[in-house]
Amino acid sequence: MKQTIQGFLLAGTLVLGGTALAQQGVKENKKGTAELRGFVVPTDEKALLERLHYTNQLEIKLGQLAQQNSNNPDVKAFGEQMVRDHTAADQKLVTLAQGRGLKLSDTPKPMNDAEKKAMAADKAIMEELQALKAEPFDSCYISGQVGDHDATLGKLMAGRQAVTGNTQLTALMEEMTQQVSHHRQQAYSVLGKLGQAMGVGGAGTDMQKGSESGTGGHMDGHMGTGQSGSGMQQPKK
Repeated sequence: MKQTIQGFLLAGTLVLGGTALAQQGVKENKKGTAELRGFVVPTDEKALLERLHYTNQLEIKLGQLAQQNSNNPDVKAFGEQMVRDHTAADQKLVTLAQGRGLKLSDTPKPMNDAEKKAMAADKAIMEELQALKAEPFDSCYISGQVGDHDATLGKLMAGRQAVTGNTQLTALMEEMTQQVSHHRQQAYSVLGKLGQAMGVGGAGTDMQKGSESGTGGHMDGHMGTGQSGSGMQQPKK
């Protein structure tokens, strides 16, 4: 298991405003997308908002599932917070879109094959989690949340730098960045508790493998393609 704090560094950089990443600049592609350090997002306002909306809706559904399928109080509380926070965030997002005369689709049309595959993976993981209960559910859900939030943070940064002239959208994404960073830290804390409860040997390794194989980074499709949580492994306990 590699020992790195890349995920923590990313979260910290984004919360502080992303100066280090912003200095590297956003590469604008010809097909209406922008890329920052491997994270790709659409530059069109409606397309970007739809992916944020998609992210919120999926987190709400996963949080509701956590409250139903988990017996762990920490996991259930985390799921409850995901529902509460992402519902509030989505209401602000939809209000912003309506104010601009934009009608958002719940499921954005994939902008490329990679995003299409990532969205299919989201559906498959949701179905897998629906079939899991108790400890198997907890480890799969929480390890996935750590990777998911790493990926979402990177894509939020790319989006923020790509729409610098859009004050309202920039402010909304800044707020989401702060919130998602906090969620990521909470998920990692809960993951640590699960590892201690299940034993450092087997369970911790299984959860790390899940992240590395891609089951822990299934939010890659939410806002485009690019790096996933699978590339942001966690320090050894």
